[in-house]
Amino acid sequence: MVISAEPIIYGLIFIAVLVLVEGVYLTVFGKSISLNNRVNRRLEMLEKGQGREQVLEQLRKEMSQHLKSRSIPLYAILANKAQKANIAFTPSQLIIMMGVLAVVAFMGLTVATAAELPVRIAVAIAMGIGGIYVWVNKKAKKRMAMIEEQLPDAVELMVRSLRVGHPFSSAVNIVAKEVPDPLGSEMGVIADEAAYGRDMSESLKNMAERIDTQDMRFLAVAVSIQQQSGGNLAEILDGLSKVIRARFKLFRRVKAITAEAKWSGMFLSVFPLGALVMINVLQPGYYDEVKQTSVFIPACLIVAAFLTVNIFVMRMLVNIKV
Repeated sequence: MVISAEPIIYGLIFIAVLVLVEGVYLTVFGKSISLNNRVNRRLEMLEKGQGREQVLEQLRKEMSQHLKSRSIPLYAILANKAQKANIAFTPSQLIIMMGVLAVVAFMGLTVATAAELPVRIAVAIAMGIGGIYVWVNKKAKKRMAMIEEQLPDAVELMVRSLRVGHPFSSAVNIVAKEVPDPLGSEMGVIADEAAYGRDMSESLKNMAERIDTQDMRFLAVAVSIQQQSGGNLAEILDGLSKVIRARFKLFRRVKAITAEAKWSGMFLSVFPLGALVMINVLQPGYYDEVKQTSVFIPACLIVAAFLTVNIFVMRMLVNIKV
């Protein structure tokens, strides 16, 4: 029995691509873009001696650069994810990274496999684009999850500040100082914009659209309505914080209840592909006797179609909307 190592090599090269892009990102920006720091990035930049206006300009540029580049053909698939992840790389740098990773993958495939040149080129390009997409998507999911977790505490901190007599702008500034990233820097940008004369409700609305979360939209609408019609903002935000926390608990409960179904769906979707890879690794000549038959190609296409439909159906079954 001859074992083919090429499928394993493809997987290892793709993992190496992901590790390389993460390493380059950390090398360029260091710990300043980490979401695990207790002090948010905006405060760190201010402590290093940068002016408030300069920090605001840099953060606003980073927060809006990806959505402004959605017209770039290759970059359109990444723009929304990169915006939610607040990737510090510029769109042009991300596209360059795709090219660099594709070249690295092509070199790895050339050295480690015996695949034909067109196959190596196609797989290398797919790895370059796919590696960046997987990495950005992971960053976006992590950042959105942290914002959703931080928001109830941030709103409650605003409520306590308002109840002791602070204006809303001061309450937002307190959140910007006390809450770590990612929400701390977002609120810091709003506080700085308000200090330079921008309407607070407009800044919150823009942040809600940029982050694209329902809870943040609730906050922006609540502040906007209170500014137009008046009322006790502390009581409004107190009720909002309870609603956001209840929604967060409900989502977590649904996630826990559906975890088994999601893993089952993922397993059933991946298992046929994994079985095909293992058959080719353990016994490369398993399909040699049927490859020359007239029904082999149509059968492969039908199986591929069923596998594709299976992935979408299983995703629909386990994707429960709340």
